[in-house]
Amino acid sequence: MTWVLEPLAYQFMQRGLLASVIVGVLCAVMGTYVVLRGMAFLGDAMAHAILPGVAIAYIFRGDLLIGAGVAAVVVALIIGLFSREGVVKEDTAIGIMFAAALSLGVALISSMQTYAVDLSHILFGDVLGVSKTDLWLIAGLSLAILLTVVLLFKPFLVISFDPVLAATLRLPAELLRNLMLVLLALTVVVSLQTVGVSLAAAMLVTPAATAYLLTRRLLPMMLVSASIGAVSSVIGLYFSYYLNIVSGSAIVLTATLFFLLAFGWKRLHGNSTNG
Repeated sequence: MTWVLEPLAYQFMQRGLLASVIVGVLCAVMGTYVVLRGMAFLGDAMAHAILPGVAIAYIFRGDLLIGAGVAAVVVALIIGLFSREGVVKEDTAIGIMFAAALSLGVALISSMQTYAVDLSHILFGDVLGVSKTDLWLIAGLSLAILLTVVLLFKPFLVISFDPVLAATLRLPAELLRNLMLVLLALTVVVSLQTVGVSLAAAMLVTPAATAYLLTRRLLPMMLVSASIGAVSSVIGLYFSYYLNIVSGSAIVLTATLFFLLAFGWKRLHGNSTNG
């Protein structure tokens, strides 16, 4: 048991472990909507679309996380505006905003002389650098997002999979859809500190895709996905500690390993059932 307790002797590992588990659960729960609605591209696009906010916050010496949050919410609302009532397809609106925001972010960042060092933790995450303030912020935002999902579980379910029933029940579908986009955007922002922009989309998609191989009902899928996200975060952080590799990469690779195991089990189970 020494190898389990040794990393926890350090406070930065304790904070990193808590932050990783919180973000793992949050991304996994929100990721179920991403996977079931076929919006995997949205997670990747949203992760990169926050770069302008980060760059502007850096230029004006503001809080990078707040800059990222503002940019993510603005991009999410513009995507919702463009795709409203089917004027432009959602994936098309995502593609346009993704390219525009990424280009703006790269242009702003390239104008800075010291961006490579200062913004590296935004791109690749730095879970071991989580402070007490960061941890409270991650926990507060995550709790708010998850509580919103719990309170709006049925409306989100209806607008996602049965638009006709949503219209019959006179649900404010556009408002709910925009709210879901904003929640996804905030989820990406919360995950910046742990896995960074480059890997945030993976934590949104991989645990949820693994759960989708095991169950097709939304609530069980959320629970299985959250469990995979949490376990992947813990195992990944320990791998990171003992192998001296980047924490975000270790967490994503662990989640990918669970996906491969579930995929193999699904193939074997399917073949044995068909046989």
